[in-house]
Amino acid sequence: MAAGAGRDMKFRQSEWKLTKTTLIGAAGQLGRDLQAVLSGPLMLLDLPEFDITDAAQVEAALEEQRPDVVINTAAQTNVDGCESAAREAFAVNALGALHVARAAVGIGAYLIYVSTDYVFGAAGMRASAYVESDQPGPVSVYGASKLAGEQLTSAYQPDSLVLRTSGLYGHAGARGKGGNFVETMLRLGGQGQALRVVDDQVVSPTSTVGCAAKIAALMELRPQGIVHVAAADSCSWHEFAREIFAQQQMAVDLTPIPTSEYPTPARRPAFSSLRSERLAELGVAPCRGWREMLHEYLDARS
Repeated sequence: MAAGAGRDMKFRQSEWKLTKTTLIGAAGQLGRDLQAVLSGPLMLLDLPEFDITDAAQVEAALEEQRPDVVINTAAQTNVDGCESAAREAFAVNALGALHVARAAVGIGAYLIYVSTDYVFGAAGMRASAYVESDQPGPVSVYGASKLAGEQLTSAYQPDSLVLRTSGLYGHAGARGKGGNFVETMLRLGGQGQALRVVDDQVVSPTSTVGCAAKIAALMELRPQGIVHVAAADSCSWHEFAREIFAQQQMAVDLTPIPTSEYPTPARRPAFSSLRSERLAELGVAPCRGWREMLHEYLDARS
């Protein structure tokens, strides 16, 4: 060993440390898969012990933990429920995001706020997927509350990352929805029910496993602004359902219908597919296609 090499190695080891991360919404479907891919000390926060709408509690928790990175996946995701409970939706998705941003600034932590494709939709059907620079325009209380959360996060923590994804589904399910689209289709199809699924709403269905992997990669780079993380291609909900049954080799009576034949309390975007211009700039590979993600999900489920 060259003279001084031992001292240099000791110095480098003393300077190096693992990233401490606080994961808010840890029990959700994305939170569960993030736990599997994040390295270093990981602190988990979620209901009922932790309430993101309580500003004092948020500040105290982050001040005690003092993480290097905060990932905020907490959200009220019941799209229809948000229409009749707008106050609650904004309390969680917007004011909760504000509380986290303020607390993150106070301890000098990098912040990732997970948002949604439902911040888009007002433009109607499009020929191309939305990119980060496109102007948002939500059509539901849920979408509006998440857009407000984006704006408050960016305003109070300018160095933060707003990460938008689309049509998330994971093995843990979405608590606010009682499962996810894949599991709902498999359950109903397995019961022999004839199913009618809308074919005029286009999304980029994304597995939480795939999304979590990209979040982990971006966390190392710590970009600022907005980044889209979603399946590399898009489909209608009917196409998605048809592929679920095809991959599971299930014979199901499945009929495509227009949205007008399936009214819901909340209006859904006719088109909210996402594409990223920034992932390539950051040197991060895009997500795989939705069929490949679905295959991985179903394979792990069996």
